[in-house]
Amino acid sequence: MSRIGRVERTTKETSVVVEINLDGKGDVSVSTGVGFYDHMLDQLGRHGLFDLTVKTEGDLHIDSHHTIEDSALALGAAFKQALGDKVGIYRFGNCTVPLDESLAQVTVDLSGRPYLVHTEPENMAPMIGTYDTTMTRHIFESFVAQAQIALHIHVPYGRNAHHIVECQFKALARALRYAAEFDPRAAGILPSTKGAL
Repeated sequence: MSRIGRVERTTKETSVVVEINLDGKGDVSVSTGVGFYDHMLDQLGRHGLFDLTVKTEGDLHIDSHHTIEDSALALGAAFKQALGDKVGIYRFGNCTVPLDESLAQVTVDLSGRPYLVHTEPENMAPMIGTYDTTMTRHIFESFVAQAQIALHIHVPYGRNAHHIVECQFKALARALRYAAEFDPRAAGILPSTKGAL
């Protein structure tokens, strides 16, 4: 059974195509027009071992907000689609990732209920290239809303904005990978006492 999600999203502001294979090898092809965001999505695919394609054309002549947001929404929807019925998966995953002076702690529950808790150091540099660092939280908000997962991200310390954001994406990639993997001891079992996820 292939666990592949594909979403096409078109508005007056953006045109987005996302495809994700949860059981891939980390093959990534990303083009959003926002260089640092491309780098973060590349980290997500490679460290999650997801085959990931993201192609976005957006109104970058205004700014990068719509492009980043709509890509995250489509990614969340594709991830949810790829998960399917969630039978036999671990459901929960967590990972702590250091990146030089920065540390990210990420825990995920593929619960069917969207909820985000996100903390990172204050007074970060406002921009990384053309990437607005205030968008990091909004990326996760958008992804969570469509993927319908509970996501807790905590960065207790860090100094360099690039490292602070990147360790979050790397830890998220691993946490999602672990949560979405099949538990050999739970084949055919839905990991929920509610009978639905």
